[in-house]
Amino acid sequence: MTFVQTLNNTLRRVPNWLLYVVAFLAPAWFLYQGLTGGLGVDPVKALEWKIGKLGLQVLIVTLAITPLRNLFRLNLLKFRRALGLIGFFYIFLHLLVWLVLDVQILSQVWADILKRPYITIGMGAFVLMIPLAITSNNLSLRKLGPVRWRRLHKLTYAVLLLGGTHYLMVGKVWLPEAMLYMTVIILLLANRVKSMPALKAWAARAIPSRQSRVKGETNGSSGQS
Repeated sequence: MTFVQTLNNTLRRVPNWLLYVVAFLAPAWFLYQGLTGGLGVDPVKALEWKIGKLGLQVLIVTLAITPLRNLFRLNLLKFRRALGLIGFFYIFLHLLVWLVLDVQILSQVWADILKRPYITIGMGAFVLMIPLAITSNNLSLRKLGPVRWRRLHKLTYAVLLLGGTHYLMVGKVWLPEAMLYMTVIILLLANRVKSMPALKAWAARAIPSRQSRVKGETNGSSGQS
């Protein structure tokens, strides 16, 4: 038995509820650090940044589940819904810290959303996450039907792209870590788009068509000479 097979067998025995329990530990630890002086001179900003980054990391892992299964046979599919909800939870906490502890003034909140592009983009990503979180259950899947449900949850791609852009634009300069996350997001999205059946069908039609045009042009040139 290979290492991946052993790991998959172990993961099958891990209940989803355990992920939710572990998910609460990280923000609780960050809050404890903030209250005890472990987050530096600006604990609110540090708390906001740490929780937001953790949310982005979890969402990236969620998007990577299918490529990990295809490339390495690592099966994390049973955790995908839980990870998506945990990512939403972290981003919600990130927004809550910004609203309640950082800005605090409602008029300033709206001003920042309208005037600061990175905040506008981040807020857009959060708004798109709301219907995804609400419909991440079997009841919604039955009511919407598999086709419409999957179509709705393709918003995940836009969320990741906006989230990565938000993180990239937060600093005055592009941080290497933010650029790394954005690169990973783009690669994952490119892999996902490449695997879409509709795109494959379009490519299958387009490539022979282009080859036929090239062949026709070549034959025409030969006839003229």
